[in-house]
Order: sequence, then structure tokens, then C-alpha cells
Amino acid sequence: MIFQYFNSDSGSRAKTMRDTFMYRTFYVALALAVATPGASAFAAPADMVLFNGKVLTVDKAFSVRSAVAVKDGKIVAVGGPELLKRFPEAKRIDLTGRTLMPGFIDTHLHLFGLAHRAIEPDKAKSIVEIQQMVAAKAKALGPGEWINGYGWDEALLAEKRVPTRADLDAAAPDNPVILTRAGSHSSVSNSMALKLAGIDASTPEPDGGVIERGPNNEPTGIIRERSDLVARLVPPDTKEQMRPSYVARLKWLLSLGITTLMEAFTSIDDEPIGKGGLDRSKQGGPASGLHSWAEFRAIYSEMGAELPRMISYIAWPGVERLKAFPYKTGYGDDRLKLGPIGESPYDGGFTGPTAYTKEDYKGMPGFRGKTFYSQDTAREIVTTAGALGWQVGIHAIGDQAIEDMAKVYDDALKAHPKKDHRWFLSHFTMIPSVATMKMMAANGTWAAAQPNFLYNLEGRYEQTLDGYRLQHNNPVALPLRYGVKMAFGSDNLPIGPMVGLYTAITRKGADGKVFGADEAVSRQEAIRLYTEKAAYLGWDEKKKGTLEVGKFADMIVLDKDPMTVPVQDLLTTNVDMTIVGGRVVYQRAAL
Repeated sequence: MIFQYFNSDSGSRAKTMRDTFMYRTFYVALALAVATPGASAFAAPADMVLFNGKVLTVDKAFSVRSAVAVKDGKIVAVGGPELLKRFPEAKRIDLTGRTLMPGFIDTHLHLFGLAHRAIEPDKAKSIVEIQQMVAAKAKALGPGEWINGYGWDEALLAEKRVPTRADLDAAAPDNPVILTRAGSHSSVSNSMALKLAGIDASTPEPDGGVIERGPNNEPTGIIRERSDLVARLVPPDTKEQMRPSYVARLKWLLSLGITTLMEAFTSIDDEPIGKGGLDRSKQGGPASGLHSWAEFRAIYSEMGAELPRMISYIAWPGVERLKAFPYKTGYGDDRLKLGPIGESPYDGGFTGPTAYTKEDYKGMPGFRGKTFYSQDTAREIVTTAGALGWQVGIHAIGDQAIEDMAKVYDDALKAHPKKDHRWFLSHFTMIPSVATMKMMAANGTWAAAQPNFLYNLEGRYEQTLDGYRLQHNNPVALPLRYGVKMAFGSDNLPIGPMVGLYTAITRKGADGKVFGADEAVSRQEAIRLYTEKAAYLGWDEKKKGTLEVGKFADMIVLDKDPMTVPVQDLLTTNVDMTIVGGRVVYQRAAL
């Protein structure tokens, strides 16, 4: 323009100046329109506007707004009533005063399908009801067929005790039965199942587990931590038979407001041989496809848009197989991708109880739990995975287990420093030493915690722990105070995030007793740990976890405001709507 101006006659110069002025005026107007929140003249279109609600953005300031606009699965505006004028053509969803917030991100969850031979003891309210379920399944399957199931919890049963082999024998004397406790650290089997497994009064204690016994050393049917001794005999359903139940379970998570789950046990067994897969010809059976990376890929390639996003932990397959596997943490897409090497438990849990502790269990002189492998093996897992570019997230529940694994991480990171590794310890159930917490903070080691354990396992902790370690079970506030980064999940005990929020805020067990009130966190902090902070473990903090422009429209609508409702009412708060990537994938009722 300048060159043209100084080399033209006066008429041309006048025209050039006029054109230049109009040109600049247009772009100034455009810039102002785009920059002005309420402007609509040049606003990009939106697919959907949710308005007339209380929008918890969970941004840095924990801002509260009333409307959100969505386009192509992402948030394009957060504000107030002006968004209705700004995006007049968008579909409108009236929140009618309800709360809109980011979807929950569960950093540790086990996805279980339902085999044709399975019952659902998690739905039973008594041992009598479990017996009725078992008897009905035995009648349906016929004599000799295995019966299994998952999810019983003695604390929720009317009898307030664990079921025994005698209970199951009475219900199904002609069928082998094994039922796994919630949390998967214990199981109960009947006499036929124990006999088929070769377990009797003379059977020695298994490595890493406990066979509970009664008079004359006879097994009661309860096995802690080594349920595989019996479960290995249960014929698996094919992956085709199991797939519908996995899909149904994933869709059910949406009703709880979970928009991303980190599946804590996924195998690479079904990968091609030579690329990490297990040679089944040498193992004596076909690949089952259950909890496999291959099977989850198949499910998500078919219907991923209808499901919550998933990040898969990969169970430690051994050095050679992991080296042969061509992928690592982050491989995949925003619907399904690889997470850490984990859970790969270093110790047991308190449903065992076999969590590895620094001091003797209450009332059990000389017993401090167990580890499932040596520290040398732990170092091999961590150093190998780290060298191959994997994130690491090992299960550590007892305080000694936490201190051991934190030190293994520390040694590995000192030998091979990593700028942004986001390694974490799964569970972090007991309070470790201050020195360990400071070391974790300095190393950037996270804790993926489950505050709901306190609510669900209250009785177990009272049976096995005492004093300071009882009061500070499942700590949150103190580790945060020492700089330990944390995120929340459920580990299925129970899955519902509202229980986790309630317990983190109140420190109350199911019977209302408060444990370590100084470990409680604010409502705001608890919500952050289940959303914004949880996104970090998947390297997704720029994509989700808050309701901000540019992030995925992964959102939930609640029928109560978690910031103001009486705290007890958190337990009865419902998810009215779940949106993943701008798509409504669950509705509790017509809106």
C-alpha cells in the first residue's frame, strides 16, 4: 500500500487511502466482535447451549457461571444469559437451576462383565438372598456347572458376617461355587469348588495369601488374596459372550457421572505373539479376550462415542513381553488410550487383610501383611517400564508398602531423571512417614487415592488398625499439605463418586463415625481432585477436567448443588444428564 501510494497520482492516492481506511475498519470491527463476549455479529456457531443453571467451571478461580456453549464436541463459550443471544441457532438445554460441572474422572476402576454363569451378590442385602441367587443359578445351569459372582460385602449384609462354604453348600451342593468379595482381595468357595482346587485341611498357606480355617484346620471357604487358586478353574465365557455385558457396564458408569475411567487391570495377553502377546499354546488354553487391550479396542472402535473415555493400565507382562510390545503410555486416541504400567500390586489390601504395614496388625502379634514380590522385582518393573517410556502406577496400600515403592521410584528417578513422568502410587491407603511424603513431593510422585474406602471398609480398619494409623487411614489433607499431588478414584468400593466426595469432605464412615477430622478437605478441593487434578494422570489437563473454552464438553448435570447441599445429601445426589464430547449419552429422566 505504501509503495502504491507514493507512486500514484492524486486521484489514485485518494482512492487508496479510502480503501485502506475501510479495510482497517472492517478488521477492527471483526476483532472487537470476536473479543466481546456478548457480541454475535461474527460469532462462530454453536451446536448446543446449556443455560439457566449453576455452572461450576472448576477453573483456577473455581468460577461459577450460568451457561456453556458447545461446538463440535468442545466448549466454545462459558458465561451467562448473553450466550443465548450470541448463539441463537444452537440447541437449547434449560438447566432449570440445576448444577452443571465437569464429568468425574475415576483414576482407578475395574470394569467387570457378567458371564452367563455369574450371579450379582453385590445386589444382595443378606446371605439368605445370596443363597437364593446361587440356588436359582444352579437350577438354570444344571448340576456340575460352575457358578461365580462378584461384589458381596459383609458390612452390607443383614447378618454382618462373611458367607462361608456351608452357606454355599446349602444353596448348591451339586455345583462348584466361588463368589468374590467387593475389591477382589477375598473370595468364598463351597466344598465342591475347594475339592476341585485340591484345597483341604492339609493344604499349606499359599504364597501371598491366606486360607482361613475353622475347627480341625478345615478351610471355611474364605481365601484372602489368592482367589486364583479356585477361580482359575472357572471356564471363561468367550469375548463374544462377554462383550454385551462390558458395554452395558460402561454405559452404566455414565449414570454415575463418570466421563473418563482409568481401567486398572488390562492385559496385553491377546496381542500377537512376538508383539507382547502370550503364547497360549504353551499355556494350555485359548485367549479369553477379557480385560484385554485388544478387546477394549474392538469395543471402542465400534461404539466409542456412546461410552465414557477410557485410559487403560497395563498389567506387568514381564520384561521381554513389554519390550516386544510396540506401544507405550499415550498410544491411542481421546476415546481409548494406554495409561501406566500398573496396578501390579506390591502388597495386598485390608479386605485380605494383607496390606504390608510398618507395625503389627491390631490383635495379630507378628503379622504385618505381605508383599507379592520382592523389592528387586519392583525395581525391575519400574526401571524397565520407565526406560521404555511408560508411566508407572503401582498398587501400594500399607504404610510399609508405600514407603518401599516410593523409595523404588526415587532410586529410579535419580538414576534416570525424567522431567514430567507423572508416576503415581495407587491407593495410598495408610499415612507414610513425613520423610516419604516430602520425597514424593520432591519427585513429583502422585497418589491416586480412594477416599470412599473409609466409608466402605470402616469395619476392616477398626479390626486391623489402631491409634494414629486408624485415624489417618486414606489420608488426603496431610499429604496435600506436604506437597504430594493427589487425584481421586473409587476402585469399585463403591464406584459412585458421590461417596468419595462425601467421605473426603466429612471423614465419616457408613455409621457416621469421624476418623481423623484433620484429614478432611473442602468441597471445592474434593471436586478438584475428582476432575481437574484427575485429568493430569492421563496428560489430559489441557483437554478436560474443567469447563473452559477449548476443552472437551465432558459435563454432568446434578439434581443438587454439591457446593451448598447439606453434606449428608451428597450421598443421594443424582446425575440427571451426562454429556461426553458434546453428545448427551445419558439422561435420568426427560428434561
